[in-house]
Amino acid sequence: MQLAKEHHVTERSRSFSPWSHVVALLHAHLTHAISLNDVCDALQLNAPALSTVRGATPPSRNALSHANRERNADLAEALYWHMQTQFLNQPEGFGQGPLRRGYLRRLHTPLHAIDSTTLTLVANSLDWAQHRRRKAAAKCHLRLDLHSFLPQCVIVTSAQGHDSRQARPLCADVASGEIVIFDKAYVDFVHLRELTERGVWWVSRGKDNLQYRVVRTLATTTHASIVRDELIELTVERTHAAYPQLLRRVVARVERDGRMEELVFLTNQLQWSAWTVAELYRSRWEIEVFFKELKQTLQLSDFLGYNANAVRWQIWSGLLVRLLLRWLRFRHGWRHSFARLCTLVRATLWRRWDLAQLVATYGTAAPPGRLRAAPEQAYLPGFA
Repeated sequence: MQLAKEHHVTERSRSFSPWSHVVALLHAHLTHAISLNDVCDALQLNAPALSTVRGATPPSRNALSHANRERNADLAEALYWHMQTQFLNQPEGFGQGPLRRGYLRRLHTPLHAIDSTTLTLVANSLDWAQHRRRKAAAKCHLRLDLHSFLPQCVIVTSAQGHDSRQARPLCADVASGEIVIFDKAYVDFVHLRELTERGVWWVSRGKDNLQYRVVRTLATTTHASIVRDELIELTVERTHAAYPQLLRRVVARVERDGRMEELVFLTNQLQWSAWTVAELYRSRWEIEVFFKELKQTLQLSDFLGYNANAVRWQIWSGLLVRLLLRWLRFRHGWRHSFARLCTLVRATLWRRWDLAQLVATYGTAAPPGRLRAAPEQAYLPGFA
């Protein structure tokens, strides 16, 4: 309620409280509701059980639609960051995240991956989210901490603008000595120079039309997959003025879609091994896993409203659901997939279970004993 007051949401909330609004959106994600009627009908039919969730009340269709459209979505964003901060401050070590492989296990330096995912909207006449001809879409730009597997910065915009426009706000609070990894869509040489001057190390892909001059060839590794390792200088006047320092260009042969390809990587770190640069970029795949986890387990394919505020409400509530399930998995030692945990919670949503005991015992390696079949006791009509 304190966050609701800070964002002036309680002033126009009468029968449908901000708490009930958040609970309704969490329910929409957990049950994969595809319309306002799905959410409202389910909550109305289970109103007695819903009232036990701190007095939450079921909304009408118009009330939920109006709340998504008019209530400030900054409340959902503030609620998410508040909950993540609360969980990270717990002494159990929630922020350490799951154990990853390769370079993520060896590097203790904060490691950030930046990418975006496109969320297609069904409506094709939205001025704020025009993407292509007769299509509409929103984009979720995200900076992911690869050690904790938790978002550090999230920006929800329309899909119109180029990704490089969001690079600067995404990296605004990255400290000196930390590492940022992003795709070539986020390459902006003015911003890259600012990162270098701040002492931030970055790794990215090189564009195909990059014009440069080789200053020196390096020999930092004998790895068979490294094709070239060079120090380069940008030659186009505009790009050279934007980034006058030397760049590291690494060409490596890596496996992509089942076949070996040569990929070009750029970085401002001149001391690392060339194979380290290639491996660091490969760790960026973890953010793709994060987006896949979001889209497959939460309701981010069908939206309950298509104006900008409603879309933001649904995206931030989806991130909150993932955070809560992540805490549940961590707190009770769930060892199976995240998707299976979502299925378990969805299947037991309106039943009175001890959720901690259920998560701790369900689906373990030692299942309960099975009933032995007794064919001799079967009764088959027509047989003696």
